[in-house]
Formats: sequence, C-alpha cells, structure tokens
Amino acid sequence: MAAADKKDARPGKAPKKESQPLIIAKTPAEEQRLKLERLMRNPDKPAPIPEKPKEWNPRAPPEFVRDVMGSSAGAGSGEFHVYRHLRRREYQRQDFLERISDKQKLDEEYIEKVKENQKAAEERTAKRRKKREKLKQKKLMAKKAKMESQKEEGSEEKSSSSASEAEEQEDDAEVPSFIMGKR
Repeated sequence: MAAADKKDARPGKAPKKESQPLIIAKTPAEEQRLKLERLMRNPDKPAPIPEKPKEWNPRAPPEFVRDVMGSSAGAGSGEFHVYRHLRRREYQRQDFLERISDKQKLDEEYIEKVKENQKAAEERTAKRRKKREKLKQKKLMAKKAKMESQKEEGSEEKSSSSASEAEEQEDDAEVPSFIMGKR
C-alpha cells in the first residue's frame, strides 16, 4: 500500500484531482446551473468570456480578371464550376454592400429622429419655462399691488380718528383668534 502511494506522489507529476460524477443536463436551466457550479468551485480562476465575433467582410473584387468566362458554349466542363463560384462570391459581396448601406441609412434616420425628439423636447421645455416665468411675474405684480394697497390703507387709517383704532384693539383683546392648549 505504501508503494502505491509513493507511485502516485511522483515529484514531476501533479496530484490527481477528485473525480466528479458525470451529470448530464436535461434542461438548459440545469446546464446553466452546472456551469455556474463549476465556475464557483474555484473563484480565483478567471471565467472564460468569449469575444464578440468580427463581422464578415467579403474579399475585394479582383482588379483585373484574366479568365473571362461564362456559362455559355465554348467553356470547358470544369470552367462552369469556377464561373459559378465567382458569381456566387460577387453576389455575396453585392448583398453585403447593400446590407451595409441599409444599416447606415437606418442609423442616419435614427440619429435624425433623436435630434427631432430633442428639439421638440426643448421647445416644450421652453414653452413651459415661459409659462412659469409669466406666472411668477403675475404673482410678483399681485404682491406689489397688495403691498401698495396696504400702504394706502395704512396712511388712511393714520389720518382717521384714534378712537376707531382703540375700538379695534379692544375687539381684538376680547375675542382671541385661537385658544392655546385646546384641541
């Protein structure tokens, strides 16, 4: 038994990992759970994050085509397959260019729509700001008019007899506007 332990513990060999039971996931959720468990067994190990695949680009068209051929008479039996391949590649390239132009057009339309929405929002905001300022001015004018009317009343009261002021003070003293401590 000691010889078997020595055999496993060789200096150049790493010790064996614990064997995990093979679990076959039956649902996508279970598969995801198993992946998370495997990642969480060793949290120090970095998780693999795949990079976004690069967009496919077609090969540039040749500048000079040496063997001009078609599917017409005179071409050899093997030449048609070469022609077909070149034709397919050119159609793919044209389709790719069309998709790119459509995408650019949609992007431009989106940017234009966003600008229009921002402009409309600014207009609404400006309109509401103007309305708020107008209300604020109206309140200030009303407050100023009230202050002026109180000043005018105050100057009229001073000119009136002091007897009426004394009566008002007595009325205020007899009937309190509120009573402290009562609910």
